[in-house]
Amino acid sequence: MALVPYLDVDQVPEEHRHLLERPINLFRALSNSPEGLARFHPLGEWIRWDCALDPRLRELLILQVGYLARDPYEWSHHVVISRRFGVSDEDIEGLVAFTAGEPTTLSDLDRIVLRAATELTLERRLSDGAVASLSEHFDDQGLTDIVLVASFYNMVVRVLGGLRIEVEPGTEYAEALERFPV
Repeated sequence: MALVPYLDVDQVPEEHRHLLERPINLFRALSNSPEGLARFHPLGEWIRWDCALDPRLRELLILQVGYLARDPYEWSHHVVISRRFGVSDEDIEGLVAFTAGEPTTLSDLDRIVLRAATELTLERRLSDGAVASLSEHFDDQGLTDIVLVASFYNMVVRVLGGLRIEVEPGTEYAEALERFPV
């Protein structure tokens, strides 16, 4: 059970109602702190729509954070979202295999990005080897964006866990979690 109630749009101050255009449980719970949600939301929107990273790689990065955190909410939501940005079921299966140290058909670049997400999640920093590999493919902006995306989603999984936010039952997110459990 969630730590706080999931608010409906009519329970949120008028100036913050636009933040519930996607009335997912994360935003509904964060609406208990409307000013907090008002500051949280724009960074997530920038990551999704304006970040310079290739959208497919960005989603693999986010999925890796969710998978490593074993967070059903983050994982299931981005399994669904990632498909809109070119991530296939085979890619998701490859991510799971990569994380288990098993062979995968993912590209070298995919594995470099997943390694970066893993290090930033588990070690909170990138190793010299990861930096060297990333630097072969990304400029300074790309490197910064990778760190920003991984760091933001590491915060998100802690918010989700801290507030005990549940996957919305009967949704495409719940179906994705059945198909790809964490």
